[in-house]
Amino acid sequence: MASIIVTNDDGFDAPGILALAEAMRDLGQARVCAPATNQSASGHKITLHQNIEYSRCAVGDGIPALVVSGSPADCIALSLLGLVDGKPDIVVSGINRGENMGQDLTYSGTVTAALEAAISGIPAIAFSLAKPDADHPDDYRVAAKVAQTIAAMVLKQGLPPYTILNVNIPPVARMEDLRGIRLTRQGVRIYRDSLVHVADGVVRIGGKAPTADTDELGADFWAVHRDYVSVTPVHLDMTAHQFMANLEAWDLKLP
Repeated sequence: MASIIVTNDDGFDAPGILALAEAMRDLGQARVCAPATNQSASGHKITLHQNIEYSRCAVGDGIPALVVSGSPADCIALSLLGLVDGKPDIVVSGINRGENMGQDLTYSGTVTAALEAAISGIPAIAFSLAKPDADHPDDYRVAAKVAQTIAAMVLKQGLPPYTILNVNIPPVARMEDLRGIRLTRQGVRIYRDSLVHVADGVVRIGGKAPTADTDELGADFWAVHRDYVSVTPVHLDMTAHQFMANLEAWDLKLP
């Protein structure tokens, strides 16, 4: 029986993680380790030099859970360091409320929790539903079925070192409304942030909701916008290999 750790960045009691954990029970022993509160856009934050509180409980239909006061990456790090018995066969993260595509990947706690697992050599998948207002468990039924299918394949095939799958599911009501699965590359998000002055010495980031180039053929935004499930392989090596030759031509030297 496969050992599966389920996490997210929306919090341990979010409807998306409950739907994902229930779907994983058909594949093996599912255990939840997730943040106590919403940690959206926390990125790959690891808590060092301070205490992290945790508690044990059950979620959904009796699924064992660890509730952690830290970040999504903390949840996976602590699990793999021994808070969860045994080495998991796979880590699944999500189902996120809202898509994680383009440059969102660098902000997303859902995606970086999966990357934290990959650092330790555990196959991992991040799942997101392109429906920011998905607050009811029924909103995640289709996404949970997709997640079960893809997780089963990863358990069978494995993943290369330091590689995760980033999966985004369109907000369709029925499985038959999906047009299929597309293997995609990371697209381009267009942010429209602005600085909001709240009071003297107090500001916040505001602005309009981000948009994206949905016409870039083969990109994640293109696929989800057309009701395809987007599956993007993501690697932890962030080296700009294609720029190395140009950088060599700079002939950098110390003064």
